[in-house]
Amino acid sequence: MSQHHPADRASGPAGGRTLRADGAIRSTLRADGATLVRDGVPHRMLSGSVHYFRVHPDLWEDRLLRLRAMGLNTVDTYVPWNWHEAARGTFDFTGWRDVERFVRLAGDLGLDVVVRPGPYICAEWDNGGLPAWLTATPGIRLRCSDETYLDAVAAWFDELLPRLAALQANRGGPVVAVQVENEYGSFGDDHAYMAWVHDALVERGIDELLFTADGPTDLMLDGGTLPGVLAAATFGSRPGQALDKLTARRGEQPFVCAEFWNGWFDHWGDPHHVRGADSAAADVRELLDLGGSVSLYMAHGGTNFGLTAGANHDGTRLQPTVTSYDSDAAVAEDGSVTPKFFALRKVLSEHASHGTRIPEDAQDDRWIAPSPKLEARTLPPVTTRPLLPALRASGAATVAPSPLTFEQLGQNAGLVLHTATPVLPPGDSTLSVLGLHDRATVYVDGREVGVLERETSHLGLTVHGHGMPVRVEILVENLGRINYGPRLGEHKGILGDVLVERRIVHGWTSRSLPLDLLTVDGLWAAGEPDAEATPSGPRDAVGPQGVLARTALDLDEPADTFLTLPGWTKGFVWVNDVLLGRYWERGPQHTLYVPAPLLRAGSNTVTVLELHAVGHDLELTASAVLGEPEEYVEEL
Repeated sequence: MSQHHPADRASGPAGGRTLRADGAIRSTLRADGATLVRDGVPHRMLSGSVHYFRVHPDLWEDRLLRLRAMGLNTVDTYVPWNWHEAARGTFDFTGWRDVERFVRLAGDLGLDVVVRPGPYICAEWDNGGLPAWLTATPGIRLRCSDETYLDAVAAWFDELLPRLAALQANRGGPVVAVQVENEYGSFGDDHAYMAWVHDALVERGIDELLFTADGPTDLMLDGGTLPGVLAAATFGSRPGQALDKLTARRGEQPFVCAEFWNGWFDHWGDPHHVRGADSAAADVRELLDLGGSVSLYMAHGGTNFGLTAGANHDGTRLQPTVTSYDSDAAVAEDGSVTPKFFALRKVLSEHASHGTRIPEDAQDDRWIAPSPKLEARTLPPVTTRPLLPALRASGAATVAPSPLTFEQLGQNAGLVLHTATPVLPPGDSTLSVLGLHDRATVYVDGREVGVLERETSHLGLTVHGHGMPVRVEILVENLGRINYGPRLGEHKGILGDVLVERRIVHGWTSRSLPLDLLTVDGLWAAGEPDAEATPSGPRDAVGPQGVLARTALDLDEPADTFLTLPGWTKGFVWVNDVLLGRYWERGPQHTLYVPAPLLRAGSNTVTVLELHAVGHDLELTASAVLGEPEEYVEEL
């Protein structure tokens, strides 16, 4: 969609700034007692979260128009630090990372913008948005008044905040509010740190409305709020209780729900979480009836493309987040509108009729027509190549007495292949790994002998020896860095030792394989056998062992589609040169969204890195398969 609806944004004096009579900068959006006021007029913020980093930039406008059509007047987005500064001191705000373009586009479409720059964002995003190079710093303490941490945040804010400050509404842009940190009260209680983040925003030009956001409990509000700063809440049910708690603690202030959880995300191996449309709409109606402002989390979830999905930890086990971030949102992963969209639209329209400012042409059905989809089809048979030779020939290798961690290799995500040649005693013995983060495939003399998981790797697996040296290879996968809680910033790889029985194995070569940085064509070429590979059915290739697989997709015209891998076990998929993300037979997700902008007319290449055993043919389908739904309300 290409038709824009420019907002009525008059620039103020003094270089575009809107000034009060006394010369001070005036905030466009502000609190007046219990009322939220925009340009002097009582205002209700009807917002929805869309993360630019989870939506292909060619589809930003499409998704924003669907928010307009739902009756929203605002969009909010996080800014993930590690998306823009993956390597220390190297900043990228181009292409998919052009947050300024996203913000301007939202403004051109008549939407206000709320920006949540962290520096920590959670968002089920890898490492909560903190760069891996930062959390690898020896001795660093995160999200507190640690000088090493603050120095890094200051350098990041020096790059980011002037870009956002120039886009504030009092300078003619669409940004009306900026969040201070993110749900800090569920992490820590360093009030000096929170004040430092607040002041860092102000000192770098943020003078629109500032707010904190925390769960509406004493524990969280004790840790996360600041005197004189609007305290918003995050919740998914019981808005009356949230208002009572905020009023009791904060007195008269606008009632703002910075995240209303109308859906939920999924973990690999757990159920697919959904929330009924009527349930979500009823709580939003109650919230608005109480005079509140709301931001739907998520209004459109999008996709954790590549290796960007984070992970949680429940105290017992790692819970890696799936590739889809559909989140049972009103606007689904592929942009289609859902029954929840219409249920929420009805509630929003009722309150819009009470004078709430919304964009012109909002709730117009022109903006919700479904995107074209490719017809369901089976792709041509794949060509396969053995995985291990390709991995051995890729990446960079380092020799050390013990396996090196991802941090020691300067690697954020992907795989690391560790190789050693211990002597295995005659007969059976146990090979175990201490401190595995997160999953490992073990090979002896080139053959897979088993898989170790983080929670049980110390128990090991059985290997057979003859009193001679063998080639032991351990392929370690980072399943996503923890994004929430006290384990934030945990390191990845083998953090301890590899043992044969009680004996430590020394003398390792660690090969770095950052799949998001390696070229897929280079990876494919590295696996080229001596004889030219020929197309074959996957089951005829190399037996129950990891492979690289490739096939072609010929198109007259690109369109959205979903890729499914029936019978395949676990691995990664590229379309052309873009890493879509992980697939895993344990579900709940069984399709990968392929947005049309990743495809081209003519020939396209689909490449699969399968870690274990290949399945049936690759298939395209017109709809997502995200798992058997399970109603999810207990944490809302």
